[in-house]
Amino acid sequence: MPSQPSKPFTPQEALEFMQRMWNPFGMPVPGFTPPGTVAASAPFPNPAAMFATLDPAEIDRKIGELRVIENWLAMSQNFMQMSIKTLELQKASLEAMRAGVSAAEPARKKNRNQDDGE
Repeated sequence: MPSQPSKPFTPQEALEFMQRMWNPFGMPVPGFTPPGTVAASAPFPNPAAMFATLDPAEIDRKIGELRVIENWLAMSQNFMQMSIKTLELQKASLEAMRAGVSAAEPARKKNRNQDDGE
């Protein structure tokens, strides 16, 4: 028999549970933050917050952060392209080897027949 919880869900706990279930990254949803709680900091930046500042130093910092992310994504894309090219070369090599073996097979059979006939 399943154990009963020691205390029932309060409405606030139910609301927090629903928010965690529907918003696993913890990004604040407008109008859905339970009363009396502070919205958790989001692991991903809020796109609207990117334009909320007028401080040039803050804008420069955000530009730098986005450049780092852009460079990381470009590097990841280059690695992915290199992996694809490597697999394509491997496939072409295997196909060439199979074509060579199948092309040499009739000559090999002819040589076997001549050797058997002598």
